[in-house]
Order: sequence, then C-alpha cells, then structure tokens
Amino acid sequence: MTNSTNGQTNAPFTAEKWQAGEHQLVCVEKWHETHDVISFRFQGVKPVKFHFKPGQFLTLLLEINGEKIGRSYTISSSPSRPFSIVLTVKQIEGGKVSNYLANNLDVGHVVRALGPDGAFNLIDIEADKYLFLSAGCGITPMYSMSRWLADTQISPDIAFLHSAKSTKDLIFKQSLEQMADRSDQFKLNYLLETLDNEPCAYVDAEAGRLSADNLQRLVADFQSRTVFVCGPEPYMVAVKALLESLNFNMAQFNQESFGSFKGDLGELAAAKEVVVSDEKNGFMLQIGDRTRALSSEQTVLDGVEAEGLPIIAACRSGVCGACKCKVVEGETESTSQMSLTADEIAQGYVLACSTKLKSNVTLEL
Repeated sequence: MTNSTNGQTNAPFTAEKWQAGEHQLVCVEKWHETHDVISFRFQGVKPVKFHFKPGQFLTLLLEINGEKIGRSYTISSSPSRPFSIVLTVKQIEGGKVSNYLANNLDVGHVVRALGPDGAFNLIDIEADKYLFLSAGCGITPMYSMSRWLADTQISPDIAFLHSAKSTKDLIFKQSLEQMADRSDQFKLNYLLETLDNEPCAYVDAEAGRLSADNLQRLVADFQSRTVFVCGPEPYMVAVKALLESLNFNMAQFNQESFGSFKGDLGELAAAKEVVVSDEKNGFMLQIGDRTRALSSEQTVLDGVEAEGLPIIAACRSGVCGACKCKVVEGETESTSQMSLTADEIAQGYVLACSTKLKSNVTLEL
C-alpha cells in the first residue's frame, strides 16, 4: 500500500460531480453481507462525487467468456456519502453474472457502468411517513433510502418490514439495527420463514410471511404512510394484492422490480439514424443500412437484436431504462415509460423492450 500524498488526500474535494452516462469504476473493497450476498464498493477511476437519487440503480457492462452482457443492480449506498458507491449482489445458482462477479471481480479491477437510472427513489416520490416492505435482495433500495433519511433528517418516521428465510439471510443486519437503536421513529421488524436460536431483538416472534394480521399488528398506522415495495415478483404481486384488500390508498403505493433476465445483452451503441419503408406483413424498421419487418407482436428490441445491433436491455421488462432510444419519426405504442422523464418522453424517447410499431418509424439508438 502506498502512502497518501497531499494531492491524493485533497482529490475528493476537487472531484467533478458524477453525471449520467458511461463511467469507469474501480473496485476498492469487497465483502460478504451474508453467505450468498456480496457487496462491492467502487470509486471513480478519476476522483468523482457520486450524485444519484436514493433507490436508483447502475447497469454494469461486462464481458464474460467473450460475450458482452449488461446487468442492473440497485445502488445500496447513500448519496449522502458521495465519494464511493456500493452495489450489493446476491449469488444465484446457475446465474452467469452474479457468480462471475462473486468469483472474478476483486479489489483493483475496473468495470464499465451506465447510470444512474430509475424512477423508484425518494427524490421523485415525496413522502412524510414511510413504510418500506422488502424481501430478499429487494432490501437494497430500501437500505439506501434508510441511510439517506437517517443522514439528512432528524428522526425520520420509518416503518421497515423485511422478509427473509432466516437470520443468516438478513442483509445489512448490523447497520439497520444500529439505525433502529438510535431512533424511536425507525421501527424495524424482520419477518422470517423459519425462526432459529440466533438472538435478534428485531425478529418478529411469529414466524411466517407478510400478512394482513402481521402488517396491522406491526404497523398500526400503515394507512397513513407512503409505501415502497421491492422484492421478487411473487412477493411484489402478493403485497399489492394485500394492500388492495385492506383498502389502502394505492396512490401512495410505489414498487420496484428487478425484472426478468432473458439471456445476454449487447453493448450500447452510438446513436444511429434509422430509415423505414413499408411492407404488407408489418411495419418496417431499418437501422443504418439494415431493414427488418416487425409484426404487431414484436418489440423494437426484437428488431434491434435480430439485426445483431448492440443495445443494452438489462431487465427486458420496462424497468431499468437501459434500452432507451429515440423515435425521430413515426408512431409507436409503449407499455412502460417508468424510467423516462417527462422531457425525454416529449423528445420522443421510448424503451425498446416495451415498445411496438404502429407505423413505419425512424429511430435513433
């Protein structure tokens, strides 16, 4: 380890503000949160102040065995601590990217990343009283939000219910409990599928999953709170149905999803104009000098990938925003705009994975 020079010590104070786009990050620390969850701490290759909204995510651009792959991960650190950034990754059995990161990404390694992105955050969604509901690795945005609130407000009113299999699966356990210990306004409870002998004051004595009885017992004033939900898709669906059955005001309901990964993804392309022509079996999409007809059931992403053109589509479900592209001319229909700003929508940006052609379209990637 080299000694810090005065210039290195002062570098963070002169660092530029991190802007959206592609970045080079160097891993400076790596540790296990649980037996199958690892956190990676990054700094900029050049000194940078990380500016993002608590709850947002990054998309890592990786090359694994010659294949270019993109994956999105929520930023688990808080923007109130701006000189490094943390991504927390759960190893999935057979998961190409999670296992690659766990086994190959080490301190000193440099990665490329896109972002930050994501409308599921505390800046775009205002609230006075919070109810965080999470399961598994869905805890990552809630942890970032909790740290942000604890660092920037005096005793924020937070109720936090996290579901996990057992105490050994509790992510950020020590840090969350420290926040709860310091404030009576931070009401933390763990709902475990299986109780064990591990002592923890925040484990609910009644094992099981989130239910109407558990929610009403642990957060009696839940009806007056703004709800943030993140976790596996079945958990998300169940929580939404539960709150609807309790006549919760769904205008105060906000959810995030990791989406469904369906294969490997290419590298983001530079902007290219697309020219289109007509064909009776569908509408035509041409990228550069390539032309492809798309049926009414195919997405813009289907067309781009079929032509072998590079594009990042990390979630493929209209969540991450990595496949954003611009419609210059023509008509499209989109099922998701959740990661686009109002200005981007006005300019014609769409999410390729969630957009179908309604006419011939001119596009820029």
